[in-house]
Amino acid sequence: MTRGSILIVDDDPRLLHIVAMYLGIEGYDVSTAENGEDGLAQVEARAPDLVILDIMMPGMDGIETCKRIRSNTPTADVPIVMFSALSSDDDIERARVAGANHLITKPFNLVGLGSVVKTFFPADVGSAR
Repeated sequence: MTRGSILIVDDDPRLLHIVAMYLGIEGYDVSTAENGEDGLAQVEARAPDLVILDIMMPGMDGIETCKRIRSNTPTADVPIVMFSALSSDDDIERARVAGANHLITKPFNLVGLGSVVKTFFPADVGSAR
């Protein structure tokens, strides 16, 4: 039984591995992508319950990936948490305008990320989705 499905998109393989392992231990069905193009393809193939998306990536960045997820009717309502080393008001506004539901600044701790992730899933933890 999983709590729900999460797609993590980040170009840093170490961060991707650590976050995926942590959320997997927390009971989520986790998949990963190392760039915006692959992440978008995964979302379109099978929309996850939540997308965690890095802003700064080569090629299609997280802002553009977020906009494309939002512009596709079947995926428009998928919650998106973005994370980035950027934390100015302009960066936060760009993420919000693109359609992000929440922004976490790097560095972050896994427990804090886990707390944010839990807010996007119903309280009946342990039920199959």
